Amino acid sequence: MFFTVKNLKVSSKGKEILKGVDLEMKKGELQTILGPNGSGKSVLVQTIMGNPKYQIESGKILLKNKDITKLSSFSRAKLGIALSWQNPPAIKGVKLSQLLEKIAKSKTSKIKITGLLNREVNLNYSGGEKKLSELRQILSLKPKLVILDEIDAGLDLKKTEEVAKIIKEELVAKNITVLLITHSGEILKFLQPEIVNVMVKGRIICRHKGYKKVLKTIKDYGYERCKKHALFTD
Repeated sequence: MFFTVKNLKVSSKGKEILKGVDLEMKKGELQTILGPNGSGKSVLVQTIMGNPKYQIESGKILLKNKDITKLSSFSRAKLGIALSWQNPPAIKGVKLSQLLEKIAKSKTSKIKITGLLNREVNLNYSGGEKKLSELRQILSLKPKLVILDEIDAGLDLKKTEEVAKIIKEELVAKNITVLLITHSGEILKFLQPEIVNVMVKGRIICRHKGYKKVLKTIKDYGYERCKKHALFTD
């Protein structure tokens, strides 16, 4: 398996947040984690990236069968893990073109960001501009595993479709493994992921191969009852 999370239990300031998360992803696979606000999705993302704010009480994180649980964020990034932040910070005094020049391992990209190149990073960007900038930065790194945390947050339907198209053509089509975190689910209609994981209260409570059934189940019954309505579990 390319990427694995095994029985991951995580706390912060003495409070348990993740209560035994399991996740497996194949090379080049697109999976999503869908869940309500406060379910632990972003904590899982930050733990995978090695944020010291969150303490791993038990469990493991494996990349290509290598245990990376105790590695620093920098070491994980060097191994090819890249994160698109839900709320990326503004960097005053640094133009996007300068940042891309520093980090770029590849200059090939179809993402149209010409109007952003001479502007300071994320300073007065619209929501859509921030998402495009984040994706362009990620592609410049030539990553092996990309984590997209609420990449569709705050986007209208047209911009959501545009972002989904970039994910499919620039990441998935190039055999890059993608884990997408979302709570709205609208982007799934454009991405049609292989597997949808539903996360509630610090646990992934079910996995499913059909995103349409997941969205209908959640709409009709709510997140917590997804196991009882035609969704298979591991």
